[in-house]
Amino acid sequence: MNISIVGAGRAGSSFADALRQVGHDVQVLHHEDVASLDDEPLVILCVPDDAIASVAATIPPRGDRVVAHVAGSRNLDVLSPHPRVGSLHPLMALPSGSDSERLIGATYCVAGDDLVGEVVRSLAGRVITLRDDQRTVYHAAAVVASNHLVALMGQVRNLAESIGLTLEDFLPLAELSLVDVARFGPDDALTGPASRGDMATIDAHLAALPESERSTYVALANAAFELSELRRSQTLA
Repeated sequence: MNISIVGAGRAGSSFADALRQVGHDVQVLHHEDVASLDDEPLVILCVPDDAIASVAATIPPRGDRVVAHVAGSRNLDVLSPHPRVGSLHPLMALPSGSDSERLIGATYCVAGDDLVGEVVRSLAGRVITLRDDQRTVYHAAAVVASNHLVALMGQVRNLAESIGLTLEDFLPLAELSLVDVARFGPDDALTGPASRGDMATIDAHLAALPESERSTYVALANAAFELSELRRSQTLA
């Protein structure tokens, strides 16, 4: 299939490479070059979320063309000038412009025209669909699963380096904790002081931590307490 991708950043470059690998003919354009669009049946907007509507508005609507975006935080209304629209959001982080291998076989949140689903299937993708009113919570969950996890590892690095250790010393612990979540679920994977109600240890942690690190620790300790209470209530039920 002939596909044009508007946007040459990390997402656009990764999508272009992935789609070429599975046999599509892909051209990549900058958003100011949409006038050079030809008669391709699919245009995918890989531009910042806030720019989707304005870029879509510069593309002449055609009944034989689908215009789609890859944003997890936006519904299809941002593409409203066009009669055929869709979206394909990969549930996958793309930290560089060369992450095409992550897009092949990934999970995609798909909406709109059937042509978008065909493209996802050509990538061997797993398709999930949601109502419009579920989209924001879906995207929030994705942000927590990826961006917040990365930010949390930033805190681990800060604490480790403050005592002469490195982030790498703690990565095996983090990696195996995710393995445990996949194997047992969050409730049963939880260990540590919050899981056993050990307030003395938590208070000692807070006393030792720099003030700048305490709010994150408290927020996550409270979340761990809630998870522990949920496990306890399910055990008693």
